[in-house]
Amino acid sequence: MALLSDNINRIKPSATMAVTGKARELKAAGNDIIGLGAGEPDFDTPENIKLAAIEAIKSGDTKYTAVDGTPALKKAIVDKFKRENDLSYTVDQISVGTGGKQIIFNAFLATINPGDEVIIPAPYWVSYPDIVDFAGGKSVIIECGEDNGFKLTAEKLSEAINEKTKWFILNSPSNPTGSCYTESELSDLAEVLLSYPYVNIMSDDIYEHLVYDDFKFKTIAQFDSKLLNQTLTINGVSKAYAMTGWRIGYAAGNKELIKAMGKLQSQSTSNPSSISQAASVEALNGNQSFLKSRSEVFKKRRDFIVEALNNMKGITCTLPNGAFYVFPSCKDLFGKKTVDGKIIENDEDFVTALLESAGVAVVQGSAFGLNGFFRISYATSDDLIASACERISKFCDSLR
Repeated sequence: MALLSDNINRIKPSATMAVTGKARELKAAGNDIIGLGAGEPDFDTPENIKLAAIEAIKSGDTKYTAVDGTPALKKAIVDKFKRENDLSYTVDQISVGTGGKQIIFNAFLATINPGDEVIIPAPYWVSYPDIVDFAGGKSVIIECGEDNGFKLTAEKLSEAINEKTKWFILNSPSNPTGSCYTESELSDLAEVLLSYPYVNIMSDDIYEHLVYDDFKFKTIAQFDSKLLNQTLTINGVSKAYAMTGWRIGYAAGNKELIKAMGKLQSQSTSNPSSISQAASVEALNGNQSFLKSRSEVFKKRRDFIVEALNNMKGITCTLPNGAFYVFPSCKDLFGKKTVDGKIIENDEDFVTALLESAGVAVVQGSAFGLNGFFRISYATSDDLIASACERISKFCDSLR
């Protein structure tokens, strides 16, 4: 009898975590490695948020809390959605989990039956298909090419929906491309989805505050009141507030779904850390002015890295409107040979050779569902970005 379940055999380790882990191992072994694989801001958590956590510890706020979030944090989330997105929720429509990934797990495990389909535009965040597969569903991947900014059109969405469709995932700003859906594009998608009220929408807005060039962020539930109950709007404090290690994600949506997610969480992790929840209340309610200055730093890095990539032999890169990723093409380098005679046949060959030859860790595009590209995270220092670009450029020049 096999030890492992069919469920665990359906999924694979996170490609982004694997690249980050390999880079750390090589560094620990004494190699000079620049890691551009992790989606983690290099900024520190703001001081007011850290002080709120310390105060929570000192005041004894160290016990179990309500399974899916404290009343204080749920209220802060309700207020955030109203203040920033003009969306009206009640506290029983809010779920808080140990990071956004748990929120997605809970939603899919609570709703997906065998044979249910989930529409996922590619490129996609690496974990979406694996979580769907683990839940017993079927991922319906729709490739969205560079010619349309890596974004799904309303026409392609309409063609993909059928009676088996349970969910549609929308991630804007996007991981891995940084692409953002405009108000017009979201309106077109919303018009399609309103015709299929049985299709649940998962709107992953985790990079909401990381937008550039005067881009105006909108979330799909804003476009029609009927979509409010159809949409699970997901967010968290990890990216905007540099709180990746605090592990707090949250969502707002249908009361029945939120209740089911809480039921599932009660039998898995129970509540997120009480300390992290107290810190997150301060994050959402406290001073937000630093968000603008940090976005300006990310924009400067984006501009530098896109220009540098486009000046490299065989590399092209579009200018994204959000997040802290770029998704350059390396297709023109396929068929080339490295100095030690290895042929670059695909994007995985490219990123492997780049790590081994130049000491730069990036993630292959095929991990995100689109071969021929690679993802760079520019959530690191200006000096490391400049050094990495020099190394990538030299590596590309060395190919024959």
